[in-house]
Amino acid sequence: MRRYLFIDDNREFAENLVEIAGDCGCDCEMAATGAEAIEKVRLARFDAVVTDMRMPGMGGAAVVNAIRRVDPGLPAVVLTAHAGDADMDAARREGLLAVLAKPVPVHRLLALLGAARRDGLLVVLEDDLALLDNLTEALRLRGFAAVTASSVLHADHLGPVRPFAALADLRLPGGPDGEAIRRLEARFPGIPVVAVTAFPSAAPASARATFPKPFDTAALLDVVEQIHAERTASP
Repeated sequence: MRRYLFIDDNREFAENLVEIAGDCGCDCEMAATGAEAIEKVRLARFDAVVTDMRMPGMGGAAVVNAIRRVDPGLPAVVLTAHAGDADMDAARREGLLAVLAKPVPVHRLLALLGAARRDGLLVVLEDDLALLDNLTEALRLRGFAAVTASSVLHADHLGPVRPFAALADLRLPGGPDGEAIRRLEARFPGIPVVAVTAFPSAAPASARATFPKPFDTAALLDVVEQIHAERTASP
């Protein structure tokens, strides 16, 4: 049985989500504050957490950050009624499974939670924003979360994340070919890197796999699945 934690200062709203998820056979708990949520994460293992973005005291971005310090592999979904929320960029730097607008699309939320993978966070480095969106959505459908960057500078400012792998374009603005990958490998020693590039002959020897553009997304995702299985099976 999968277990989820719903965090919202609107108790009636949280109870509604708990009831819906419970009817689907899930074990659910609620927390009305960030502090309460952090304590619950200390005491129990959850498969995913769903938090409101705007709450008194500790907002959603700070909640996800604090929870990840207790349980780095916990997938997180943020709900918001404010599409232009100033804290949303901070939340995304934590590597979210998804950001959903209120009123919540319940079937979409349940599908995301059902697919969510613990320790399923990747770094995706790509400056083609349309391709970046397509990749993150394809990963999301398989239960993987992503923290993204579109330049060498952005890659240097990733949040305090613990990715199991990276998908990285070889050529990004702000540095020579492969520079973002080199910095990523320095920050996360041993991280498996899957290179996606229009210049496959220049791919680093350290790359776990290289996919020339245009590539077969399904084949790329199969490699991600294999890496995740290997990493989560390791002691």
